[in-house]
Amino acid sequence: MFQINPLPESAFSHLYGLPDDELALRNVQVHVSDGGAPCRVSLTDLAEGQRVFLLNFEHQPGETPYRSRHAIYVGDGALENRPAPGVVPASIASRLLSVRAFNAEHEIVDADVIDGAEVTGLISTYFGNADVDYLHLHFAKRGCFAAKVTRAGG
Repeated sequence: MFQINPLPESAFSHLYGLPDDELALRNVQVHVSDGGAPCRVSLTDLAEGQRVFLLNFEHQPGETPYRSRHAIYVGDGALENRPAPGVVPASIASRLLSVRAFNAEHEIVDADVIDGAEVTGLISTYFGNADVDYLHLHFAKRGCFAAKVTRAGG
């Protein structure tokens, strides 16, 4: 069994409600969702017309050549939403994904590109390998980090 993990609300709540000019000073762009902005905190597609932040986030802080940061969306005022174990949120399942399996040393063990509707099987396959510690899901078209996947209860 696996767990899809949202980014913590606490990492972004200091930005909630700030005026656009203050956010710009922090290199945060403000956009209005077209209904297809996937929030990394709520793990939902933000409703059309909702204020959304586009900002850079370090999703892979391991001290390896795979250390990485990229643009992500976070809804202004987003509440952290942790899906039940074994559940892939629609905002992830509805997109083409790049799935990257990492070991405990933050090195890539395996990777593939898959339709999000089929990702459950690939997650199970990767976690069948004892060398795999966690997975990263990325939205394949733009390469943006979507979520971290861990073994449920781990």
